[in-house]
Amino acid sequence: MHPLHIVRYTFISLLLILPSTLAWRPWPNTTTTTTTTNDPLRESKRYEGSSDLVHLRYHMGPVLTPNITLHTIWYGLWPAPHKRIIRAFLGSLSPTSNPPHHPSVSAWWRTVRLYTDQTGSNVSRTVSLGGEKNDRFYSHGRSLTRLSIQSVIRSAITAKTRPLPINPEGGVYLVLTSADVLVQDFCQVCGFHYFTFPSIAGYTLPYAWVGNSATQCPGVCAYPFAVPDYIPGLKPYAPPNGDMGVDGMVSVIGHEIAELASNPLVNAWYAGEDPSFPTEIADLCEGIYGTGGGGSYTGQLLDGGGGVKYNLNGVGGRRFLVQWIWNPVLGYCSGPNALDQ
Repeated sequence: MHPLHIVRYTFISLLLILPSTLAWRPWPNTTTTTTTTNDPLRESKRYEGSSDLVHLRYHMGPVLTPNITLHTIWYGLWPAPHKRIIRAFLGSLSPTSNPPHHPSVSAWWRTVRLYTDQTGSNVSRTVSLGGEKNDRFYSHGRSLTRLSIQSVIRSAITAKTRPLPINPEGGVYLVLTSADVLVQDFCQVCGFHYFTFPSIAGYTLPYAWVGNSATQCPGVCAYPFAVPDYIPGLKPYAPPNGDMGVDGMVSVIGHEIAELASNPLVNAWYAGEDPSFPTEIADLCEGIYGTGGGGSYTGQLLDGGGGVKYNLNGVGGRRFLVQWIWNPVLGYCSGPNALDQ
């Protein structure tokens, strides 16, 4: 396991402390190092990415320039209110009517759109909701491995009744596991993205997995709506949609979709020399939600009353708290709620 490093960036007199993250691909990371156990930041929320934060570079691979269609697999038991929260966030990325007021989810997506391929074409403006598949009977069990996530996708696209569309061009497949599903290395990481192997799924399809951490590790993956034990005295924020686990998932989903769009085949935008364990555009800004954010401080947020904090407005009056993304034009983490916007 890679050691955790703290890297300091100073942008316009702001000190941003960005803890590095642990890669998570369909194979395990076998690198081992000796670490101390009293480093509190080591226990922070993790997504994929290596501990080597170097200059972000383009590696000549594709980005998602076609219109993006999100196909969702609800694995396990998902209450309807939980689905509505996540659908609202996904539907806010490029709303077709009545766009929310600033700062909005769609404005957050505009940072992702700054990434281009070798022809100069940007990540697609259009992100739409596609098919959904409910796997409420846990077809692959209640304990999943990294590779079995791909088998879940295969089952969804080959189902005898209402299979998910197969869309290798702009299709993105989201496997969302309910709170009672165990996933290999869950809580060491909160989500990951990759692409399916034709030997398993029959096609090369970009996909992401994100789990509901509410009963397993909310202080790790639903922060700041839950606080880990190693940060005494820090009060959690009230979730803007009333559910700690699902509100926590929203930021992880945003993290993974942003990286899928800019690095779908792991050969486009990332930092580091090893594409198996890259540092991607959301890894560089993990834990930063507003101006001045870094370490255990989220940054300047909007106040929703009653302890609720958020930074983005979505469709239907929804509010969300989503981490910032690395802006390749500005050269630092940014979001639409920044004080200098």
